[in-house]
Amino acid sequence: MTRVLTKFFIAFSAVFILDQLVKQILLSGFTWQGEYFSLVLAFNKGVAFSMLEFLGEWLKFIQLLLISAVLIYLIWQNEILKDHTLPIGILLGAGSSNLLDRFVHGGVVDYVYWHKWFSFAIFNLADVMIDIAVCIILWQSFLAKSKKEKSAQIS
Repeated sequence: MTRVLTKFFIAFSAVFILDQLVKQILLSGFTWQGEYFSLVLAFNKGVAFSMLEFLGEWLKFIQLLLISAVLIYLIWQNEILKDHTLPIGILLGAGSSNLLDRFVHGGVVDYVYWHKWFSFAIFNLADVMIDIAVCIILWQSFLAKSKKEKSAQIS
């Protein structure tokens, strides 16, 4: 279990630190305008696409409770953590980075604005890492299920 937790905390820390470093660059005034996307500073007071913004200050405490509950559940159900160590570390590191933004800056620091062909929501590295982590978990679950079905057919 020590090896699993080490892998988890490395993934968690790497994503958390990298996301916060990029956000600090944007908070210091850096901007960039490109043909396809731009880097511009925005503060999202809601969740994805500014949903639940009406919860105001309560949102950060609800998210803190949810992240804490997930972490406690994963430690309690350590098989899930063993099966998906890296993506769960990535997922919780990214989520914690966005949560820190809420407490420090009053909203999530977003900066990637896609505007080629259509105008899309502004997002950040942590958002991308959350999407990637979920895809990895789904892929690993699919592979595990396929492997289990094949071994059942052989028996």
